[in-house]
Amino acid sequence: MAVPVAFFGLFFAYPVTAIVGRGLKAGGDWQFGRIGDVLARPDILDVLWFTTWQALASTALTLLIALPGAYVFARFDFPGKQLLRAVVTVPFVLPTVVVGTAFLALLGRGGLLDELWGVRLDTTVWAILLAHVFFNYAVVVRTVGGLWSQLDPRQEEAARVLGAGRFAAFRRVTLPALGPAVAAAALMVFLFTFTSFGVVQILGGPAYSTLEVEIYRQTAQLLDLPTAAVLTLVQFAAVGAILAVHAATVRRRERALKLVDPDLTSRRPRGPGQWGLLGGVLLTALLLILLPLGVLVERSFDGPGGYGLGYYRALQSAGSGGSSTFLVPPLEAVGNSLRYALVATLIALVVGGLAAAALTRRAGRLVRGFDALLMLPLGVSAVTVGFGFLITLDEPPLDLRTSWILVPLAQALVGVPFVVRTMLPVLRAVDDRLREAAAVLGASPLRAWREVDLPLVRRAVLVAAGFAFAVSLGEFGATVFIARPDNPTLPVAVARLLGRSGELNYGQAMALSTILMLVCAVSLLLLERIRTDRSGEF
Repeated sequence: MAVPVAFFGLFFAYPVTAIVGRGLKAGGDWQFGRIGDVLARPDILDVLWFTTWQALASTALTLLIALPGAYVFARFDFPGKQLLRAVVTVPFVLPTVVVGTAFLALLGRGGLLDELWGVRLDTTVWAILLAHVFFNYAVVVRTVGGLWSQLDPRQEEAARVLGAGRFAAFRRVTLPALGPAVAAAALMVFLFTFTSFGVVQILGGPAYSTLEVEIYRQTAQLLDLPTAAVLTLVQFAAVGAILAVHAATVRRRERALKLVDPDLTSRRPRGPGQWGLLGGVLLTALLLILLPLGVLVERSFDGPGGYGLGYYRALQSAGSGGSSTFLVPPLEAVGNSLRYALVATLIALVVGGLAAAALTRRAGRLVRGFDALLMLPLGVSAVTVGFGFLITLDEPPLDLRTSWILVPLAQALVGVPFVVRTMLPVLRAVDDRLREAAAVLGASPLRAWREVDLPLVRRAVLVAAGFAFAVSLGEFGATVFIARPDNPTLPVAVARLLGRSGELNYGQAMALSTILMLVCAVSLLLLERIRTDRSGEF
């Protein structure tokens, strides 16, 4: 636990505490009375209520739509499975401002839905909920599907032989085994929707505001740092309470599971029911995932003179169209993002892997509290973290303000929770007797980990690496404050282009977003091939 505790203490707790402290201090004295004053305001109460219920609704809708997809990816073998798994993960890395714009083109004035049926969903809750499902579909599919693919199907088959129906066998055998993974996926979805920013700001309009949107408005527009600090504390406390309840609930349901090679559990669909389920999942992916992504691609080629590569060519120049938005050509952001994401993934795997290994050992309340602490970066405002980095990491011995490592560190903060939540259910499902047998035969703890745990969790490690890499590629909230102008990441570059008027800047933003989408898809597809090639080793 030493390395994860030190990492979160230096790069999360310290910056967040510093920025909140500045907001609650006046003349050197703490002003805690401001908390009650802010929370008594009707407009703030409305924000708290909307933030909570839209997150609950988004989580329920995501689970309802994505769990059938998790089953299909875990149990069925069909052509294009690896490609489709990579495609459904792509939305997770796209900047929220880009996805919000794409959904606006689909659901807003003059959008596809408006043209076909005269229906508009922009500035409604339904547009926000659909965009949240678009973002988080892959979280459920990969987190739950990763464990589901390793469950021995013969246990459910034995229950059916003993007289249980298909639904009863699933409810009494498979669902309890999947409980921790489903809870972990639901927790991540809830935290992301609870702190939603770009989607709500673009699709919700002025009528809807989450805590994250309100913190940004109070900080950047109204310059009211005390109110922003209070809202940050409220967000922090709410997320902490949710994580504590989650940790206590899940641990009561965990048990050792018999894990098998995922290649032994997947087969081609049989019968009209299974083929219909596969068709339904493919149709969902087409309408929910591919259609918005197709809008991005179409707009990147739709130039003033017709379809072509004009916007892509403009990315090679730093001052295209007379713009001084960049000190370097926007295309260089591709290389920057890949380098930052690789380093962030390595950091997240080391910190998250050690944390997951520590949490596997049931060592009392300290470890249970640490489990909840690891998820806090997903529930704390990225605006707060970014400002905190700027005001705290600029003096010795942590003078990192001008260092390139600052960006991967901020990205790794968001990647670590995904590593932990992906690896932990699988690690805890490993039977302790296997480790004990290795110890009796003379294996050291390190060798027992290498020869017992690692072969069983290698697939989970690769899934975690994919999540960490994808999250690092698309991280925007904190990176926008600390990325240097001469080394922008892809999301930062897209936001800068969208923030400037003009058709050329908008077209370049769509072109750069398409490149980000392709980079993510190719990276995740390569990861899927590595997983498949190595699956026969264990």
